[in-house]
Amino acid sequence: MLTKNISFRDFKNQKKSKKLRKYLSELIFSKDEVIKSLQKNYKYSYNKQRIRKLKKFKDIRIFGMGGSSLGGNAIYDFLKYKIKKNFYFVSNLSGIDFFPKKKYLNIIISKSGNTLETIVNSNIYIKKNEKNILITDKKNSNLKSISKKLKAEIIDHNNYIGGRYSVLSEVGMLPAELMGLNESKFKQFNNLIKNKNFFNSIINNVSNILILIRRKKFNSVILNYDETADNFLKWYQQLVAESLGKKGKGIFPIISTMPKDNHSLMQLYLDGKKNNFYTFFTTSNKLSPKIKSSIIPDSQKFLINKDLNEITFSQILATQNVFKKKNMPFRTFSIKNRSEETLGELFSFFILETILLAKSLKINPYDQPSVELIKTETKKILASY
Repeated sequence: MLTKNISFRDFKNQKKSKKLRKYLSELIFSKDEVIKSLQKNYKYSYNKQRIRKLKKFKDIRIFGMGGSSLGGNAIYDFLKYKIKKNFYFVSNLSGIDFFPKKKYLNIIISKSGNTLETIVNSNIYIKKNEKNILITDKKNSNLKSISKKLKAEIIDHNNYIGGRYSVLSEVGMLPAELMGLNESKFKQFNNLIKNKNFFNSIINNVSNILILIRRKKFNSVILNYDETADNFLKWYQQLVAESLGKKGKGIFPIISTMPKDNHSLMQLYLDGKKNNFYTFFTTSNKLSPKIKSSIIPDSQKFLINKDLNEITFSQILATQNVFKKKNMPFRTFSIKNRSEETLGELFSFFILETILLAKSLKINPYDQPSVELIKTETKKILASY
């Protein structure tokens, strides 16, 4: 067990690394702002009184690209069973107005304040007579100019925390509080670093991934058996791709929806090129429906009285048995409990994993220099019309 909420089985290799242990210890006790944001004593740039006034809104729209919205979307989908409000995430360009006519609270998130898609969507969908809040860093920007016209409130985005690492800062925790969730329960870092099993699992896991990279296995295929975790895994996908994809290095994170992809991609995984490693991601469902035995054919009587949990677990076990026979590397995350604590533990695990991988690969985990090239080129083209 990684924690009481998460069962984790690592890759078959179990190589320990003194160097990684040193890196992790230094990171935990550093003054890194990302690490600070994982902790209970992190100081938000908003206050609780301000949030209480906003809790009256039942319909809330989050405008943001990448890490500005993925973390909040991950929280909303994973914990939707306990959220009684409607959240809409405007995280791509679309010409379709899919919003019902209601009174919205709009939260516009952009660290730079110059994200083109966020500016476009804000211009299309947001009205002056709505309640608008902007989360951005302190410098002047295009969104700050727009905010004056909208008479929007401004909440400071921590200048030292990039979007993909911002889920446990203002960017993710303000929406979480508006969802009616307990912000402090997400902050599990202080407990996790005292947990020897968690500490050792991070080190061994990163060590094993580095071994796989040396063996030229660069594709990280996430076999997702829980559709409510899809946006959490998209958050992880961005975290890994944007943090490690530099200097001709990196890992290509691919999300595969299971068991649907048994009927499309599994043939490739089993018999294609052997340049992948795999992560099984599963969540137990306490309200799993049962099979109606009255219409089960005789040839499939083994399905009688089985529920979806049992069927899914059988498929996972079968897939893992075949992977073992074919010597295909995989690890497993089995989620026992849907809660703020569980998500906080997962966010912390993958943030630490990514930073340690970057340090080992001699990469800066916090920048994304090449993405800026497309932004500059797009502006140049638009300005030339």
